[in-house]
Amino acid sequence: MIFQIILLFFGTVLAFWLSAVCGGGASLILIPILNLLLPTSVVPFSLTIGTFTSSASRIAVFKKHINWKIFFWFVPFSIPAVLAGAYLIKYINPNYLQLIVAFFLVSNAPQLFKSKKTDEKPYPAFVLAIIGFLAGFVSGITGAIGLLFNRFYLKFGLSKEEIVATRAANEVFLHLIKLMIYISLGLYSNLALWLGLSIAAATIISSYTVKFILPYLSENIFKKVGYGAMVVSGVALLAGTSDKIIEQDKISIVNNSKHSSVISWRNTDMVLEYAIDDGLEIERPIQPEELPEPLKKKYISLKKQYDTVYIEKVFTFGRKPAHEFYCYKDKKLTKFEI
Repeated sequence: MIFQIILLFFGTVLAFWLSAVCGGGASLILIPILNLLLPTSVVPFSLTIGTFTSSASRIAVFKKHINWKIFFWFVPFSIPAVLAGAYLIKYINPNYLQLIVAFFLVSNAPQLFKSKKTDEKPYPAFVLAIIGFLAGFVSGITGAIGLLFNRFYLKFGLSKEEIVATRAANEVFLHLIKLMIYISLGLYSNLALWLGLSIAAATIISSYTVKFILPYLSENIFKKVGYGAMVVSGVALLAGTSDKIIEQDKISIVNNSKHSSVISWRNTDMVLEYAIDDGLEIERPIQPEELPEPLKKKYISLKKQYDTVYIEKVFTFGRKPAHEFYCYKDKKLTKFEI
């Protein structure tokens, strides 16, 4: 474990250098690493220890570059949202939100190939309130905001130093609130604490050394690195989170025949079937109580005649849903399509 903590420490220094260069993203890079070491529910605790320390140290280094207009619009609306997000983490699966975040990050790949600089109109001030609310909510559940909202900062025409400083000022309160909520809800562990402290130490070194790197980067390279980090962290997050969801929800795909596959999810099977005449069909097992009233009578009638009756609802593009009854008697199958 000591070896893993040392690797995490040096990896965090590099990740937060990259984070400062592109305005964010270290947390989203670290999530897949922490997912390998910790249960998903305590990953936000470790991340938040590190990101709180990073934000505080960046404020100390870049405080003269803070854009206070954005700060005063962002923070008041983000605080109630982070409270809601951190509370909901106990009741919802953060893996699915991480998966959505991963797709959003990967979708920025086209930005890497844009060569011309385009003048973008800044958003109205009230949009900052919406961004603050969304940032707080996502941060409360995943423990990270990272690069998700970096595009909005760039829209306001901030310089690289202003993005680093203003994001730090906006987020330091969120991280402190999250830490208190995670502790109160018991969403932490001793290992999560040690990994978080390792991240925190690395972020301090990163914050105080990155000020020597930023002056050598042009605004264009700054943006390109930012979008590149979004895509890379999105791919890593997508791979790591997908594996966790597949294992956790027992997702599998089995080919029954040339034109039929069975998809299993949380002990529920869906059949994808392709026929030349009928096109693509999706079949889902249902319970008798899900049947429309006229078909319930049909089911009751069949139950009297057969030992076992299974029901599937069939969805076909461009048609109304149909139902199939699989009736067994003396181990012989009779199928009815209605």
